[in-house]
Amino acid sequence: MRLLTNPPRVLSCDVKVTVLVGGVGGARFLLGVQQLLGLGQFAAQATTGHELTAIVNIGDDAWIHGLRVCPDLDTCMYTLGGGVDPQRGWGHRDETWHAMAELARYGVQPDWFELGDRDLATHLVRTQMLNAGYPLSQITTALCDRWQPGARLLPASDDRCETHAVITDPADDSRRAIHFQEWWVRYRAKPVTHSFAYVGAEQASATTEVVQAIADADVIMLAPSNPVVSVGAVLAVPGIRAALRAASGPVVGYSPIIAGKPLRGMADKCLSVIGVDSTAEAVGRHFGSRRGTGILDCWLVDEGDDADIEGVAVKAIPLLMSDPQATAKMVAAGLDIAGVAS
Repeated sequence: MRLLTNPPRVLSCDVKVTVLVGGVGGARFLLGVQQLLGLGQFAAQATTGHELTAIVNIGDDAWIHGLRVCPDLDTCMYTLGGGVDPQRGWGHRDETWHAMAELARYGVQPDWFELGDRDLATHLVRTQMLNAGYPLSQITTALCDRWQPGARLLPASDDRCETHAVITDPADDSRRAIHFQEWWVRYRAKPVTHSFAYVGAEQASATTEVVQAIADADVIMLAPSNPVVSVGAVLAVPGIRAALRAASGPVVGYSPIIAGKPLRGMADKCLSVIGVDSTAEAVGRHFGSRRGTGILDCWLVDEGDDADIEGVAVKAIPLLMSDPQATAKMVAAGLDIAGVAS
């Protein structure tokens, strides 16, 4: 991943940016925010007063081999900390797989979810701390002490709020719910899927830190992550949607759809399940305007797309996150349309 070739744009004042993110695309978007603000691995010697907070999806979290795995939190932490595998976009660089090979020899399930040897250390520490009674937010802070990601990473909740897919089981034609990881990783979203459920959402709540990060932000951004099972799973946590609607800062969203196709992953398959077309306009309308009952003030689409969303300012720009510098230009355009530190 290419680092700075030109200095970041100088903003007219210190800016607090809060971003709702999930997965590989969300982590790469955060790199662009960091480059623009001069944070993390892009920081110069001079100190900056800018602040970056990421509210991270926990819907993918699962118990695997007795360990609590938080894929999106870890992807953001490894990416911003400079330790992510550059080819896969997730997991450790220079990873080995000896433990998984031994588990396979024992015939232990699940055999479709891979945990690398280096990655296991993160999950072991997290699980031990959970068993000792620490909340996920404090555990994430402790793990970030090792990685120094240059941003504050906040799980959307300390409570369980897992994404499940309701499918028709191809084995017996029955309808059942499976964890999102099984639907995504094992089955590659191929079974007939009827809906998504956010298990535990009824009892979950956003942490005080999450609500405050939204309230204090000069601008809130929705990364071009999957709008259903990444950003959508964050919005499923009670308290977050209300905090966005009450926020004093503008809410700027980035379309994850370019020319009818997702930037990465299987967002189109997720959108079809909830009856939303795979277009920039349809996704923007799905989120809706804050002047109505939605959450958006501004919506950025790719230069080849357009969108007409009542109550939402729309701008077309290049949206391919080819490197942090290109992503930083996307972030700058978001600040401009929102009227923040322009």
